[in-house]
Amino acid sequence: MLKGSNTQVPTAALRVEVGWRGGPGVPDADASALLLVAGKVRSDADLVFYNQPAHSSGAIRHEGKRDAAGRITDTLLVDLARVEPAVETVVLAASADGGTFGQVPDLYIEVRDARDTPVARFENPGATTETAFVLGEFYRRQGAWKFRAVGQGYSSGLEGLATDYGITVDEPQRTAPAPAAAPAPPAAAAYTRPPVTPPVAPPAPAAPPAAPPAPVRLTKVTLTKAAPSVSLTKQGGTSGALHVNLNWEVRKQFSGWSSKFGRPTAMHSDLDLDLCALYELTDGSKGVVQALGNAFGSLHQPPYIHLDGDDRTGAVASGENLTVNLDHKHVFRRILVFVTIYEGARSFADLNATVTLRPQHGAPIEFSLDECTVPSLVCALALITNTGGDLLVQREARYLVPERGVSPQRTVDYAYGWGMNWTPGRK
Repeated sequence: MLKGSNTQVPTAALRVEVGWRGGPGVPDADASALLLVAGKVRSDADLVFYNQPAHSSGAIRHEGKRDAAGRITDTLLVDLARVEPAVETVVLAASADGGTFGQVPDLYIEVRDARDTPVARFENPGATTETAFVLGEFYRRQGAWKFRAVGQGYSSGLEGLATDYGITVDEPQRTAPAPAAAPAPPAAAAYTRPPVTPPVAPPAPAAPPAAPPAPVRLTKVTLTKAAPSVSLTKQGGTSGALHVNLNWEVRKQFSGWSSKFGRPTAMHSDLDLDLCALYELTDGSKGVVQALGNAFGSLHQPPYIHLDGDDRTGAVASGENLTVNLDHKHVFRRILVFVTIYEGARSFADLNATVTLRPQHGAPIEFSLDECTVPSLVCALALITNTGGDLLVQREARYLVPERGVSPQRTVDYAYGWGMNWTPGRK
């Protein structure tokens, strides 16, 4: 499609891919969507992006990134049949993280239908210093939906784009201005008795104003091979709950859409990945949190790590989830988060997976798993270590190959020197 052109699209569940060619020196990019009424959002909840991955209506969901042989895509699922009647336009945007779009080659947006057939594609040309783009938009026209190729650039990033549509963005605290000097007391005057007035009842106290909604946080941290670690302490994320999410998709196995919100279904319908964690506490105790053997852990007593129920979809809003209670960070020595293939695949070679750590306070941390080239059934994801009060998150993304007769859990134990005794288990 040419810039400014439009085409009709099905009023159904659609897959929107923002894609580009990765490589050394290429900044990361992120897809987002805004639901507009009369050209503005109704509230900050109408922005869907990596920090707010699902709209309350269920119409839009951010599915996350995939890297297939250097071709990177960030995906949104948009179900136009579920967009609220008041919403006239759904803006589809991209923002650059750590550079400009002049450094991002082959940027495009593509819309695919329920059969995975492209129904619209716009290749964004001529980017230079822009850090955000409105690439396209869905809009209503005479009871149907159309897609328009837009290509409007912003030099102020996602923040500028979002505020332009009415989003309130969390900004760094500014220093308050110094109070003005107190006025000098007036010169003394002759005393005059004031007139006597009857006492007046004080007015009823006014009700306190409602607290404004919290602004949207646009910051995030992306871990890479070149920059594999981040301090939670420096990010301010050392208390509250740390949520760890793993979502995935089977590469080259897309076969259609399910009836529930148009979620992509895989040919490997029995694929089962298990998110797990090895832990070592400061008192020397060690253990594992995993679905196998129903060792789901506990959030409010040792080990202060809890695994949610088993998931087989890989969706970003569900997937496999694990929570660490950072209010008890002083008891942690190290935590290794890893994933195993329980059934449905022989290795991670055909899987795209994204790991996101969301501290209750501080920016979310995310990274994608590199392409697997070995017959691996277990992958070490992230190592969290407590070093003198500093909580450090290290991206591992390390595929391990178990020896014959050795379990994936024992393989991880050997690789990281945990020194535990293992027995067979089932779930």
